Amino acid sequence: MPIKKYKPTSAGRRGASVDTFEDVTSHKPEKSLVRILKKNSGRNAQGKITVRHQGGRAKQFYRLVDFKQDKYDIQGVVKTIEYDPNRNARIALIAYRDGEKRYIIAPMGMVVGQVVISSKKTAPIEIGNRLPLDKLPMGTMVYGVELIPGRGAKLARSAGTMIQFMAMEGNTAQLKLPSGEVRLVPRTSMASIGQVSNLDFMHIRLGKAGRKRYLGIRPSVTGKAMNPVDHPHGGGEGHNPIGLRFAKTKWGKKAMGVKTRLPKNKSNRQIVSRRKGK
Repeated sequence: MPIKKYKPTSAGRRGASVDTFEDVTSHKPEKSLVRILKKNSGRNAQGKITVRHQGGRAKQFYRLVDFKQDKYDIQGVVKTIEYDPNRNARIALIAYRDGEKRYIIAPMGMVVGQVVISSKKTAPIEIGNRLPLDKLPMGTMVYGVELIPGRGAKLARSAGTMIQFMAMEGNTAQLKLPSGEVRLVPRTSMASIGQVSNLDFMHIRLGKAGRKRYLGIRPSVTGKAMNPVDHPHGGGEGHNPIGLRFAKTKWGKKAMGVKTRLPKNKSNRQIVSRRKGK
């Protein structure tokens, strides 16, 4: 997916870049797989803000993406590669032999007309096919990996991500995640072969605040720009430092470099080695 840059005809255009969408083959989604996406601006049922810095955004429809891909041993044909406003990866419309259509996360290299299959037994080791980890050769690059068999893809769903299948230990498979963390998951967890599409998404620069507002993200400021009643870092005259021994969140908890994972988390035993810096 190439990135396009415009001439700096304005301050917002200078340094900005956009997606060319050359890999997208259809601009209209499948109607049966689209739902209304209601705006809530980070508010709960009481109308209180529970997630800050949300509001606005362009109108969107939600595409129902199949993360389980549980139509086993039924071949499907890729009909379209589409843009999804709710995620940074591309999605592919799959038409199965029994007439059903579903969206899946599209891997890099997937093309219209390609045949894909999901199986718990055996399938060709090709991009887009989905198999249990214990049916894959060591070193295979995968995405959309299940943490618990049958629960659907949880790991590596973002643009350009992939996981390396390193080894098998008893009933678990050893995976190296994009962060560098090495983790164990059940050997029967399903995984798709390949790398998630839209690799160049990380190089897009919005260029102006307005494009951020289109995405539904409202402005945020540092804590020391606030008053003492609003943030622990607030107060003082001019551009002062935070004046504390360590950085805090808005609610007074430690921030910046502090481990947030619960020590008693049961899944800690599944982590073989932490990512760098942890």
